[in-house]
Amino acid sequence: MTNTAISDAEVGQSQARLIFRRFVTNKTAMVSFVLLIAIFGFSISAIGLGPIPGWWHYNFYAPMPTANEGRPTLSIIPEWLGGSGISLGDHPFGQTRIGVDYFAATMRGVQNSFVVIVLLAGVATVLGTVVGAIAGYYRGWVDAVLMRITDVFIVIPTIVVGAVVGRMTGGLGVSFLAIALGLVAWMGIARLVRAEFLSLREREFVEAARVAGASDARIIFKHILPNAMGVVIVAASLIAAAAILLETALSYLGYGIHAPERSLGLLVSENQSAFSTRPWLFWYPAFFTVAPALLINFIGDGLRDAFDPRQKRFSIRRTKELPETTEQRS
Repeated sequence: MTNTAISDAEVGQSQARLIFRRFVTNKTAMVSFVLLIAIFGFSISAIGLGPIPGWWHYNFYAPMPTANEGRPTLSIIPEWLGGSGISLGDHPFGQTRIGVDYFAATMRGVQNSFVVIVLLAGVATVLGTVVGAIAGYYRGWVDAVLMRITDVFIVIPTIVVGAVVGRMTGGLGVSFLAIALGLVAWMGIARLVRAEFLSLREREFVEAARVAGASDARIIFKHILPNAMGVVIVAASLIAAAAILLETALSYLGYGIHAPERSLGLLVSENQSAFSTRPWLFWYPAFFTVAPALLINFIGDGLRDAFDPRQKRFSIRRTKELPETTEQRS
């Protein structure tokens, strides 16, 4: 019996439907996707976004009298377990030393982190994919020139380039910062896409497209690129996960988002002197920095499996049923 990566249930379905079906059946990826959307949606509903008002009654910049010595009022232990019940209180994440509500500030930092993820990863993915595709398809002097430009950028530490870019654009807003960082974060994905194109350009379907008279642009973007989407998606997820860490690090060092805007890294930087007396000022920014990065990596793994038809998850039940099915067909 021929071993194939496509099951009988997938025969006759369109490629888009197959990709969607493989992704939604990946429990880890779907749970991660739902949690990621829930975090972002919760931050918007809490403090609003632009003209959209939120349900939280404090903002992220106005100081106020300190209550409960600035400690968090969040309670998640029910009364029947000896706690004080489940409630947010007036300041669930506590207050800063000048009385700013830390819950509102953290939610604002989460919103800005998602803006950085979307814009930085989007710009870097598009630019890196185009550069890698052109270099891998044409080869020769085109490949040599583009890859030497890539090498020039890739040897410079990302944090150094990011610090220079952040110093120039950090004061212009989070969107300008994210786009500028995306313009210097495309090198890794360009190399991966180039390597994939060097392999795919020699396949039979590419030769058939050339014989049929297809243009180079159509061959690159209509024939080869869809078959390289697995590599692109995984690389994009890695860039998106690294984006939030890069922005947090730059803001912590003072080269990223500037006050009065809020960033998770900026919150840690502004309150680092209170680490021993108010450690909760570090718990929440750290959690909302690490959690989205992990969730994006899980989503990227699920998308890779969905886009790559050669991937097939191991199933003990299917392995046990295989001998019986073989005997029936013989």
